[in-house]
Amino acid sequence: MNKENISARVTEIERFSVHDGPGIRTVVFLKGCPLNCAWCHNPECISFEKQTLVYTEKCIGCGKCDQGCYSGARVECGKEMTVDQVMEEVLQDQIYYGEHGGLTISGGEPLAHREFTMALIRACREKNIKVGIETSLYRFDEELLSSLDLIMADMKIFDCDIHRKWVGVGNEEIKNNLCRANELGIPMIVRTPVICGINDNTENVKRTAEFLRELKNVTSYELLPYHPLGVSKAEALGIKQTEFKTPSQSQMEELNKYADISRQT
Repeated sequence: MNKENISARVTEIERFSVHDGPGIRTVVFLKGCPLNCAWCHNPECISFEKQTLVYTEKCIGCGKCDQGCYSGARVECGKEMTVDQVMEEVLQDQIYYGEHGGLTISGGEPLAHREFTMALIRACREKNIKVGIETSLYRFDEELLSSLDLIMADMKIFDCDIHRKWVGVGNEEIKNNLCRANELGIPMIVRTPVICGINDNTENVKRTAEFLRELKNVTSYELLPYHPLGVSKAEALGIKQTEFKTPSQSQMEELNKYADISRQT
């Protein structure tokens, strides 16, 4: 077990996930992200500070808030956990990972927690557990990224100005870091969350696919339909989040026609 007593704020550890990388995976969500996507489905992972989600509809008026909320009306978010504590949970699932599964470090932004993320990767390496991360690639860390088995990155909006409007930052560094990550030889999956009225057009998908087609280590480009999971959580945090329309199946099928990044051989 890793002996470094390094800690980070963890919002959730999700077990038996099949949506955050290949195989069965354990997903560790770290708290804190430099981006502020208008549609974020994990708004509790944006701030680096501890927060409380308040679901007033669950309150039973017991008056015992100081003893802990038994009804689930108040949920404390951001538990400080050491690498060893996280590994205790990860190791419980190791027998299910098989050849392709493992740990996914998500958030938030794992690269914003470099010391903790590196220590967690080292601890997994000692146990022969594969590790991937879900990242915006707004930051770049060659040592950390080179130690992974898989990089899952977002290219949310190709146009820089539109990206800045809806995400809070431009995408020049993200594009540059995708190119730099491509040179590391680590398999990469790139994904676009499809948000109606923002990036749900063929031009955005085509330009993104053309860009990714030049990156030899990008193994797939995936379009993910928006879902409003973050709206209720944002409300519980006292944050107003716009609820966007979910793209239809036919719209997703049409956009996927332009998401092909297969390369000529």
